Amino acid sequence: MDAVKAPAAAEAPARLAAWIREGLIGHEHLVERLMIALLAGGHALIEGPPGLAKTRAVRRLAEGLDLGGDSEEASGGAGGFARVQCTPDLMPSDLIGAQVFRRASEEFDFVQGPLFHSLLLVDEINRAPPKTQSALLEAMAEGQVTAGGVTRLLPDPFMVAATQNSIEHEGTFPLPEAQLDRFLLHVKLDLPGAEAERAILDLVETETRADAPAPPPLRLTSAEIRAAKAATARVHLAPPLKDYIVRLTMGARETGGGPLEGLIAHAVSPRGTLALAAAARARALLHGRGHALPEDVEALAPDALAHRLIPSWRASAEGVDSREIVARLLAHVRPY
Repeated sequence: MDAVKAPAAAEAPARLAAWIREGLIGHEHLVERLMIALLAGGHALIEGPPGLAKTRAVRRLAEGLDLGGDSEEASGGAGGFARVQCTPDLMPSDLIGAQVFRRASEEFDFVQGPLFHSLLLVDEINRAPPKTQSALLEAMAEGQVTAGGVTRLLPDPFMVAATQNSIEHEGTFPLPEAQLDRFLLHVKLDLPGAEAERAILDLVETETRADAPAPPPLRLTSAEIRAAKAATARVHLAPPLKDYIVRLTMGARETGGGPLEGLIAHAVSPRGTLALAAAARARALLHGRGHALPEDVEALAPDALAHRLIPSWRASAEGVDSREIVARLLAHVRPY
């Protein structure tokens, strides 16, 4: 298969990413990951302390997308953008929708819930109870939901961007490994430095005084997003790069006395290999290339693999978390 002409295919997504970055200070990493998830057809989990513009980033992405209209015609979904604030009493029907009896027709109609939107922001996902979290599994994995014995397709494109608080765990329900595995990328955010903090202050002050926010330079339609996703799938992965991705995954499964011996209780599944390959393709396209490079794989491995492996008790006792394990893996397994 010929490599895609990346500059033409990446022009609109790159312009949109640049506009999103203008309204976010110190979040180039987050913006790139959100765009990668969009282009790769995956979902993103954003974790960090309160006040780091996690919700703002997703809302800004939504402002740059025109998700109404043709997405509804393509798959019967509602299209558009929706936000769900998770609480311990959130029910699955609050996400999926419910059957409502219409007195006039004396029939039940299905009223779609927030899941029937192309971009769904799930705020503080770990505050939702396990039963509600599981309602997301079918939607995130299959692009469909089943309610009342009827399977209904979700819009195409469909992306979940979920956030969770990293410092407050009272009243939360940790996401099960099966659901974590559904996220293409798990992005962790840290508090900004003094220079970025001052820039944030100036940005908010400027926005407060402005008559109206600057509009995005363009708005990607559902059809354009589907075309960009198709272009992403055609980005070339050279055989040695595929081998590198596989060696990274297999390196986390070594049991023969390697540098990770005894540190991993559950290794990365094949879904991790597929996720890393898809994310590398999307990053290459976003950077205007028709082929992926080892630097794409190395940059994305922590966000694509860390949430898919479980450290052992020994690792926890030594203070080694999953991201440190991936860092050691990258140091041990080289591209060539």
